Amino acid sequence: MNHSQIKKFAKDSIQMQAEAVNHLNQYINEDFEAVVKLILKSKGRVVITGIGKSAIIAQKIVATMNSTGTPAVFMHAADAIHGDLGTILKDDIVICISKSGNTPEIKVLVPLIKNFENKLIALTGNQKSYLAEHSDFTLLTPVKKEACPNNLAPTTSTTAQLVMGDALAVTLLKMKGFSKKDFAKYHPGGALGKALYLRVSDITKQNLKPQVHPENLMKEVIIEISKNMLGVTPVIENEKIIGIITDGDLRRMLTSHDDIKGLKAKDIMTEHPKTINNKAMAVDALEILENNSITQIIAEEDGKYKGIVHLHNLIREGII
Repeated sequence: MNHSQIKKFAKDSIQMQAEAVNHLNQYINEDFEAVVKLILKSKGRVVITGIGKSAIIAQKIVATMNSTGTPAVFMHAADAIHGDLGTILKDDIVICISKSGNTPEIKVLVPLIKNFENKLIALTGNQKSYLAEHSDFTLLTPVKKEACPNNLAPTTSTTAQLVMGDALAVTLLKMKGFSKKDFAKYHPGGALGKALYLRVSDITKQNLKPQVHPENLMKEVIIEISKNMLGVTPVIENEKIIGIITDGDLRRMLTSHDDIKGLKAKDIMTEHPKTINNKAMAVDALEILENNSITQIIAEEDGKYKGIVHLHNLIREGII
């Protein structure tokens, strides 16, 4: 086996599955639309079941729905007929995933679900299967052939199932008007969640709050910057932010002045410093820092000084 054969096998597999996915467009039909409307009106959850590799796909679709505002739960088809049918509640909608739609477990499970009077949706590759014929609606995912050269291992068929499930979840998301703020409620951990919900105020309250008066001498300025360990101090007069002094300003001062005894904060401060509202998102603070090549920014609210956001804060929070 040479390198060209290895690449060809991989490309053939990808091509075959890509064609199967594109083929799904024709099955976004009236049944798909009806399923979306049914779920949108439902007061219950979406229970998704399957067996074998279809069960794994079912779990992924459940995870996607839960994270995008559609309550869902997984129920293994084999376990369902041995006690787990209690998972299904009165108002739940059941989606059953099966390539053939004719497996023994499915044939046992379907009548039980129907006895509960729950709406049953088939997600199958076989329109003439037992599952499709006994379901209220059918989402079709037929494939010509598995990517497996023996046409045995579920490959193309499970890809099609997954894509159809994602299409359903995304359509529901859009129909509900599910926003970034909604998304943040379900993803509070990690960089993604923090980028969506962490505010400037969450950071400023953790930091010390350096400040000097414009008449303060350099010794007082240096002490204030050093003890607060943020490399910066705002200059505040009558509760208003009138300037900022950074440790870089101190270094430049030392190179340009032989005698600093008489210097005051107002003599070396930078006027009209960059600020951000204390209620703004932390990710907005990061954008300002990056766009202006600075490492700190002053937080304010109603014109009053609230604290400092440092680049290191954002790194520590995992936003970068």
